[in-house]
Amino acid sequence: MQHGTTQQGSPLPPRAEKEVQPAGSESPLPVDAPDTAAGPGLLGRVRGSKRRPVIPAWARSRRELGITTKYVITYAGHVAAYHAVRAPWYALRLGLHVPRGVARFVGGSLRWVVDAEGEPLRQGAATREDIEEYLKLSRQRDRRVRWRTAVGAVAGVLGTIMATAVYVLAPGWLLAISGALAALALGRLGQPADTPVIHRAVEIPRTTKLTSDIVLRALGALGIPAINQSQAKGGPGFAFTAPITRDGPGWLAEGDLPYGVTVTDVIDRREKLASGLRRPLGCVWPEAVPDEHTGRLRLWVGDQDMSQTRQAKWPLLGGEPLDLFKVQPFATDQRGRWVAQSLMYVSGIVGAVPRMGKTFLLRLILLVAAMDLRAELHVYDLKGTGDLSALARVAHRYRAGEEEEDIAYALADLRELRTELRRRAKVIRELPKDLCPESKVTSALADMRKLGLHPIVVGVDECQKWFEDPKHGAEFEEHCTDLVKRGPALGITLLLATQRPDSKSLPTGISANATLRWCLKVMGQIENDMVLGTGSYKRGIRANTLAWGDKGICWFVGEGADARIVRCVQINAPTADNLTQHIHALRKKAGTLTGHALGEQPATGPAYDLIADLTATFPPGTDKAWSEAIITRLTELRPDVYAQWTPEHLATAVRPYGIRTVQVWGTTDDGKGANRRGLRRADVLATAARQDG
Repeated sequence: MQHGTTQQGSPLPPRAEKEVQPAGSESPLPVDAPDTAAGPGLLGRVRGSKRRPVIPAWARSRRELGITTKYVITYAGHVAAYHAVRAPWYALRLGLHVPRGVARFVGGSLRWVVDAEGEPLRQGAATREDIEEYLKLSRQRDRRVRWRTAVGAVAGVLGTIMATAVYVLAPGWLLAISGALAALALGRLGQPADTPVIHRAVEIPRTTKLTSDIVLRALGALGIPAINQSQAKGGPGFAFTAPITRDGPGWLAEGDLPYGVTVTDVIDRREKLASGLRRPLGCVWPEAVPDEHTGRLRLWVGDQDMSQTRQAKWPLLGGEPLDLFKVQPFATDQRGRWVAQSLMYVSGIVGAVPRMGKTFLLRLILLVAAMDLRAELHVYDLKGTGDLSALARVAHRYRAGEEEEDIAYALADLRELRTELRRRAKVIRELPKDLCPESKVTSALADMRKLGLHPIVVGVDECQKWFEDPKHGAEFEEHCTDLVKRGPALGITLLLATQRPDSKSLPTGISANATLRWCLKVMGQIENDMVLGTGSYKRGIRANTLAWGDKGICWFVGEGADARIVRCVQINAPTADNLTQHIHALRKKAGTLTGHALGEQPATGPAYDLIADLTATFPPGTDKAWSEAIITRLTELRPDVYAQWTPEHLATAVRPYGIRTVQVWGTTDDGKGANRRGLRRADVLATAARQDG
């Protein structure tokens, strides 16, 4: 039996096509709910409806309202000043055009009186020998001329009387003003059309207004079958859910795509969409609508390319003290609105191909951190070019380069930070619950200097140099992984920047726990997902679609926020240097300069190799050894490094090398047998052999 027909071949009724025939049953089972239960009633729909704001968003935001008001005042002031300066020149040029204006006024008046504008029509009727039409037009002309002659005569008499009265009775200043205004008016009338006297004070770029026809045309050009089929059948292919409105420096359209078409399908074809809209690629930004289905498209089309628009002055450019526990602006979105983010309780990753603004962005974030006078900065420029040198005057630790002494300096600092991490955990654990109810560092606790819970921000440019180091890469990974996992709750923020976002230069244990992501242009899907998170590419979050000219523009994923396109503030080296000079003076006054900023150089000590130390100190004559015995011998070798280690610490330290602890049977000091965790000599020797090639 074919679907949709009866045994006799007649079509089923619409309801029957939506019924299921259960096995062993003769009557069909209805699967659609009755119409009475089709959905909520009117009251239910009203309660669940979305109400559009009465006051627009820019007017509700004090910052945006202030920016808009300031712009309007500045614009009006500029226009007034521009024309005020040129007013004498305007008057002189208009005065030169007065004779021509008088001639045009007199000639135009006479042409109006004699109905000269109707002469071509009358001449055409005479040429066609259309007597009836010609007589009709002639009678109409006669009536017009009689009426206009009377009006002209009355106007001439009254005008002469009024002019004489003003000349005789009016004071001199009023006579002068009247004469000047009349002369300017006649000069304005007499100016040539191709050389106007008064020019625009501001050249406003002219852009095409976004209309529904343009949007539908662009969507139809994307080559998406469902949209094309809908339009071929006479449908729009896109259902607008709100009027197209002006939104900031651009236009905003919102609506539903056809069933089965997602916003990601449109984002994949962003270049074609820009072509269909006839706009530059940097002006076209399709995006999904939060808390809606995946077919709800929000299309914002800017007046100018995002990379070329003038960015508002950075609110933090003055370098005044701030609180890192509060959100701080660092970028603007497509509409020019400020995007803010807190740097506490998070760790971050910055990824990009070279020359796209990665180091500029890291320097900007560290400048924000430096403006909190309590914050302690640890800055590492592994590129070695000195791009972060402006921060050296306010940093607790600073190093540029990747030489052996630089690696030793960084390792010593990370070990100190791990020790500080454990100290902070103990302090937090012992604080009264009324002071620390959530067991994490707060701004109030950071103000208590005796607790030592001030913010610590670690920034590393070209971090792959650490993790790819042949001898100490595993230790760097161990320290950074611990800081990323436990540091945010204890007031320690780790920021890593790399131009090679892969599993080797950005270990998964670190990337999986970083909650802040900045991804400028990258080359492919793997790099995109390494920075922005697995699955980002499939959700349409694609930094590889950014153009080479989009320097400083990136996809940003904040803590608990959806990914969005932002344009980061561009602070060049001289500006950064001036800012840090001001911050240095503030920190000196507040007494918060420490470490490198005061000229102190920490004792780095030798950069140890854990695997080499294990090889040298493994208990002789044994294939396996308890962790306690191994740590005892390690402590004898390097007491300054291993004195505080525990079996858990050793297990964590060897894990990045691929070594796992095993159960080892041994005898205690009192002669009793026991089964404890330990290491195998074969695993240590195999790891040492791999390191030595």
